[in-house]
Amino acid sequence: MLSSAALSAVRGSPSTLCRRCLLKSLAARRQQTRSVSTSFLEKQAEAKEIWDKRAKLIQEGKIPHLWDMFKERGYVKDIAGTDEQIRELMRVKRIGAYVGIDPTAPSLHVGHLLPLMPLFWMYIHGYRAVSVVGGATVKVGDPTDRLKSREPISKSDIATNITKMHYQLKRIWMNVEAQGERFGYKKQPRIWSRALVNNSMWYNNLPFIEVVARLFKGMRLGPMLSRETVKRKMEQGDGMSLDEFVYPLMQGWDWWHLYNKQDVQMQIGGSDQYGNIISGIDAVKHIRASTPNPAEQIPDDFLHTPVGFTVPLLTDSSGAKFGKSAGNAVWLDHFMTSTFDLYGYFIRRPDADVESLLKLFTFLPLEEISKVMEKHNEEPSKRYAQHTLAHEVVALIYGTKEATNVQNRHKGLFSKPGDVQISSYPANEPASANKASGFQVDVKLPESLILGKSISRILYAAGLADSVSDGNRLTQHQGAYIGGSPGQPSASNKGMHYGELSYTPIKNWFPQDTKNFLIDGKILILRRGKHFVRVVQMVSDKEWADSGAMYPGEPGTGRVRLLKDMLKKAAEDTKLAVNDPETKQKLLDGATAIYQNRGGMLEDFLPEPLQVDSNRARQILKESLMYIPSREGATATKVKTAAIDEVLERARLEVEYRTQEEARKLQKQQQQLAKKEPRKEPKRAPDGEPPKKDGFITRHFVG
Repeated sequence: MLSSAALSAVRGSPSTLCRRCLLKSLAARRQQTRSVSTSFLEKQAEAKEIWDKRAKLIQEGKIPHLWDMFKERGYVKDIAGTDEQIRELMRVKRIGAYVGIDPTAPSLHVGHLLPLMPLFWMYIHGYRAVSVVGGATVKVGDPTDRLKSREPISKSDIATNITKMHYQLKRIWMNVEAQGERFGYKKQPRIWSRALVNNSMWYNNLPFIEVVARLFKGMRLGPMLSRETVKRKMEQGDGMSLDEFVYPLMQGWDWWHLYNKQDVQMQIGGSDQYGNIISGIDAVKHIRASTPNPAEQIPDDFLHTPVGFTVPLLTDSSGAKFGKSAGNAVWLDHFMTSTFDLYGYFIRRPDADVESLLKLFTFLPLEEISKVMEKHNEEPSKRYAQHTLAHEVVALIYGTKEATNVQNRHKGLFSKPGDVQISSYPANEPASANKASGFQVDVKLPESLILGKSISRILYAAGLADSVSDGNRLTQHQGAYIGGSPGQPSASNKGMHYGELSYTPIKNWFPQDTKNFLIDGKILILRRGKHFVRVVQMVSDKEWADSGAMYPGEPGTGRVRLLKDMLKKAAEDTKLAVNDPETKQKLLDGATAIYQNRGGMLEDFLPEPLQVDSNRARQILKESLMYIPSREGATATKVKTAAIDEVLERARLEVEYRTQEEARKLQKQQQQLAKKEPRKEPKRAPDGEPPKKDGFITRHFVG
């Protein structure tokens, strides 16, 4: 044991420090080491042996090469490197690849799916696959192929977009594994490797001087100024700012970080990203050469060469690029483009394009695609190939169950619509990623709730808890999370770092502490489990009242209270008590009259879920009369709510059934008339207007 004087001499510390403080200082300075288990090393050796055998079989032509499959399916447009170089590199080494996406919108769209598909293929073939959300680069915005600079995105919008894209990608990656298993690609633990990262994770801790010294110093302006994107924007657009000019270098640093930390040697991008990929290769090579520590130097040889390629541009029927900027995006968010509409988009693809789209957007083997096209060509009017394409895409995004459901709806078969949407965390079934796709991320809640009530009530109002008691249980067991700085107490939490997505467990703190987690003073990010997220926008109490919306647990809006108030309102003219049967009958008659007046008082105090057709009002009200306080006492709240819900659900199903029956009868009548009457030519409409067609409107009841 060293003496205090010896310890002071060793560290140059003042002799006035106590022994305990000096020992803590020594412990803090001691380099941390991380042990590697023998089993891990054995697994790595086993994986390398498997890969070497696979490489030999590819060389002998006994199994197909993934790069050849990429070219055959149409994934390869432009190559950064040489064809032979990439082919050999992918054969002999389990390289990593990545695709980067800036969160400039609150959802991915179909255009993003195209560069991700080859990354998915690499993953199920054993390569390391990384998807990057550009939480840092989105603050600049990629100027590629743009004549006008992007509009700045607020901090709250960036946080919202990052949150949504993160969980979309997380869900899709899980479906990739499920779809891979469908087609015979069984997951191999510790061999199949993927990651979902945010580039703010390294940019927020990166000294600017390191970027200048290791990257900027070695890049020349001539090649950068000669890029077509720069010349077009400077000559035809609104000029180019410095941050837009160095955007490719920021993308290059992303690649370097992944190359250095995760052995990612390949970048995959859309066709407009070729210039950025070329710049990224130059950046990685220069940074690699400027490594200050020789012991950390990465070899400059064939096995460590960065490469990349681009995929074809996805366009619509007019040849326009798909995307948010073009205004024709087909979103991968159920609440922005429904699964029905997403399926319908692929159903409408022309016959000339459907075979290439099957190769690009599905995991179907090429032999199976040939069989699909043969069957399609027998009766093209049935659009068999388009249905197959649409089913596979929806299965990739939302799961096979939802794909089959929406396919049945498109084919006119019986299926129950609306299964995707849910309003609260599922209590009696698995809270899966695909289930979470129907849980709308965005909600609005009033300021008086967010800043004045407990976090347990906020969880209940946001649909993440079954009740306030359930919310209290979650806070006690730290079963829910809030977007904020991990490890910091609620009273002094600094919130999430700009451009990041980080959580800290929710505890039962004081209501005034919740404001510390607000982003831009208006956005709160909550999560329960792995997949169920709410991005809560705080609005003023006046805006909330004007909207007419209600949240679970809002004072004065419970089902029992609403029904009770309605019955009391019906009895206001008589001023009678509500305990005797005769008065209850009068209340029933009066309340039924209120239900029948759907354009009047009903909408003032009843929410949409309680508004039913008048011919069902009496049955519902008979069930609700037991909730009027009487001498015998009230029934338990849960029993009351369950009884009301049961009656409302029965009413909803009957209304749906009646609507369907009416539609069938009307369709049958029209078919009979069509057989009897001769075909009439449509009336000629004025120039520029399409012919008008007769039709009908079917009214649906929402329960």
